[in-house]
Amino acid sequence: MAEAKQLNTCPQDHYPELQLFVGGEWISKGSRKSEEVLNPATGEVLGELPHATKEDMDRALAAAEEGFRVWKEKLPEERSVVLRKASDLIRKRAEQITTVATLESGKPILQSRIELQMSTRVLEWYAEEGRRAYGRVLAQRQPGSRMYVVKEPVGPVAAFAPWNFPQGNPARKMGASLGAGCSCVFKPAEETPATALLMAKCMQDAGLPDGVLNVVFGIPHIISTYLLSSPIIRKMSFTGSVPVGKSLMKLAADNMIRTTMELGGHAPVLVFEDADVEAVLKQSVAAKFRNGGQVCVSPTRFLVHESIFDKFVEGFTTLTMEIKVGNPLDENNSMGPLIHERRRKAISAIIDDAVQKGATLNTGGAPIEGAGSFYQPTVLSNVPHSARIMHEEPFGPVAIINSFNDFYDVIREANRLPYGLAAFAFTDSAKRVNLLGEQLEAGMIGINSFAISVPESPFGGIKESGHGSEEGIEGLEACLVTKFISEA
Repeated sequence: MAEAKQLNTCPQDHYPELQLFVGGEWISKGSRKSEEVLNPATGEVLGELPHATKEDMDRALAAAEEGFRVWKEKLPEERSVVLRKASDLIRKRAEQITTVATLESGKPILQSRIELQMSTRVLEWYAEEGRRAYGRVLAQRQPGSRMYVVKEPVGPVAAFAPWNFPQGNPARKMGASLGAGCSCVFKPAEETPATALLMAKCMQDAGLPDGVLNVVFGIPHIISTYLLSSPIIRKMSFTGSVPVGKSLMKLAADNMIRTTMELGGHAPVLVFEDADVEAVLKQSVAAKFRNGGQVCVSPTRFLVHESIFDKFVEGFTTLTMEIKVGNPLDENNSMGPLIHERRRKAISAIIDDAVQKGATLNTGGAPIEGAGSFYQPTVLSNVPHSARIMHEEPFGPVAIINSFNDFYDVIREANRLPYGLAAFAFTDSAKRVNLLGEQLEAGMIGINSFAISVPESPFGGIKESGHGSEEGIEGLEACLVTKFISEA
């Protein structure tokens, strides 16, 4: 297992001053409360993040209300031009944005660069799809009459994003709302604020009118409660945990605010006896430990046919032990630190519980000593159902590998949990492929592939993993209302 390499203090020219963005104005800390933003690879302080005051929140809401009035009157083509310009600026500023994203999140720099390209494609998708918010004309009931359906922007959007995709999540939240003609009050994660601010600056420099996008920070439940209690907000988009999502839905219900919820997952991976084991292993290990497993659709429960189980466990363990963990700015490393020490403690606790319950620890299972919140990539096999990790989303660098011998048994196991975000399967049987697509309970299913997200496809789950979708035509539709007009 490679030891984590230490980083030097990051150059100050890489990390911008942390501010609020309200009504087109950049607001510095001043006398506001603040919190430190830490580099998870070193524990060093990157900057001081100001918390929005009540007055800041009122200004943001008022700005969003006025910004919506201005933005919805723009022609779809005009809105498209702004989003395309913002995408171009993000690409031009890629080195700074990806470096800052890696410093804040600990995501390996190569993965941050891939994420940036994905983010620009999302913005470009919404730039185009916003021009296609079509309605329809209904057949006449009598001569001279007309009946038609139109799509209109829902209104100001409150959007809340987590830290694990500091570029991708802002692109989804901003892209959907702005592409539909809505304004947005956006609260990114306090762990990764500068990345979102750099992307907001690209929006401003691309010509976005003042007040259409506002970015605020603070204690999450205080910010969300204040925003969702306002009659100005007409739509909420949230990505995060199931408990927080349920709490926000209750707040949104008081004002009948429309919601899109992308919540937690515990993705099963079904590997059948006819699969190409070597090919599946290579894909699986890369997918599992991407961003240290801190991905909502991360493959977690590998359910492997008993005839290839031992070979799969051995191969998975060998490849896992070859993962280079360390300085996320070093292109040779494929895994960085966890986002903070709390995550490292949570991972340790859930792995220790599994081992105590009888699981086999094949590799890993311990923090990496030294500065930063690094953790060993871990493989557990033969994990009993009594272990917490079989029920709780680990959200970290740990894979579970168990065996099965019957198709319908493994389907029941895959669908056993209340989560339904993503599921994966590998087989060469065409008939089985069809059955898997029909019977796996998830909003996104990858068969012989872990690639389940492109800008034109809906991204979202079912059951307790949420409702609604981001990306695709469904992501734009979530920010539109339907109006029927009848003329006699």
